[in-house]
Amino acid sequence: MSNSRIKKMFAGAIGNVLEWYDFAVFGFLAPFMSSQFFPSSDATSGLIKTFGVFAAGYLARPIGGMFFGQMGDRLGRKRALQLSVAAMAIPTSLMTILPTHDQVGLLAPILLVLLRLAQGLSVGGEFIGSCTYLVEVAETDRRASSGSWTMFGAVAGILLGSATATLIHMLLTTEQITDWGWRLPFLGGLLIGFVGWRMRRGLEETSDFVAMQSSGKIESRPVIQAVKEMPFRVLQVAGISLSLGVGIYSLFVWMPTYLTHFVKPPIPHALLINSLTMLLMLILMPFFGRLADRIGYKSVLSFGSLALVLSAYPLFRWIDGGTMMATIVSMSAFAIFVGALQATLAVAMAELFPPRLRFSGMALGYNLTLAIFGGTAPLINTWLIAQTGDLTSPAWYIIVIAGVSLLFTLGIRTSAAEIETST
Repeated sequence: MSNSRIKKMFAGAIGNVLEWYDFAVFGFLAPFMSSQFFPSSDATSGLIKTFGVFAAGYLARPIGGMFFGQMGDRLGRKRALQLSVAAMAIPTSLMTILPTHDQVGLLAPILLVLLRLAQGLSVGGEFIGSCTYLVEVAETDRRASSGSWTMFGAVAGILLGSATATLIHMLLTTEQITDWGWRLPFLGGLLIGFVGWRMRRGLEETSDFVAMQSSGKIESRPVIQAVKEMPFRVLQVAGISLSLGVGIYSLFVWMPTYLTHFVKPPIPHALLINSLTMLLMLILMPFFGRLADRIGYKSVLSFGSLALVLSAYPLFRWIDGGTMMATIVSMSAFAIFVGALQATLAVAMAELFPPRLRFSGMALGYNLTLAIFGGTAPLINTWLIAQTGDLTSPAWYIIVIAGVSLLFTLGIRTSAAEIETST
């Protein structure tokens, strides 16, 4: 791989490191932040409210997706990527100076929600912009491998967030983390945002977009056009994204909270286990990407969803036994299955749309799923346990979601790009 292509891969993926780092840190530190913004005698109630704020950031994603989709399909992938990474860094860094409930009362949770909404607007375009860019700059037989770098950046961000939270736990006491230590990890978002913006300043536009400009095929209203021309394709993107959206946030963002606050006895070193299993996922993703280029992304994507359907319940039951070995093996298995989804989703979504509608169509479908199901997964899982008293209830939620996602994946036929080329 040439130095130019490597630079494109890193520049395309860097924004996802920031996006998922921030959301992961928030998820990992939610138990400590809940008492600062939602003081309550019931710890579970405060935790549910904090995960509700976590979910609020996703409610803004469809709006951000429409904005950046319009920009990406009309003005270029490069311009959308430059703006999205800069817009994400600002609210992330402001988390470090956010006042608490004791300081400003009700204003504190309101400001917290506003920052999450601002982050949601920017990330609504970041992930899809990265998917679009990396798939379009790839060679024909390397589209899955190249697109997997989008998710590589995402997992790297979660891993970095997990490692940062682990370090905070090692260096500070519980009281220190609750009082002020939870703010420190958000400083890292400012650094990542600056590096990402610098890297993207020199990006070249994709050949697909340049060709659209040359042929005069730029849509004036790509978001509306995607809904009018290809509504089922938008729905397919939403459907195939379900397994990943719920899987990643249930199994690798919310899971440390589950292991330490719900499993009895609590699993020691939960964040460290989480970090190590995500490292395994990171290592496997290039393999799954290359495998998808050889046997087809549909097969690899279907494997990931089917594996979650079959394994979620028995692995949750095993984890509930409270042993570290069961947790490590189960989390490693989840890392393999979700890794297959991570490596292939970008190319699967991109192949459903022709270039002129690609950014907008992907942004609508993917962000709709993440807003309704992905960002709410920690909240729903916590609520399910609180209502049922059954520690395995999140597994059934994952099974249903993965089953629906599998059906959508199996329903993929000819790509939209092939249809457009042939007409």
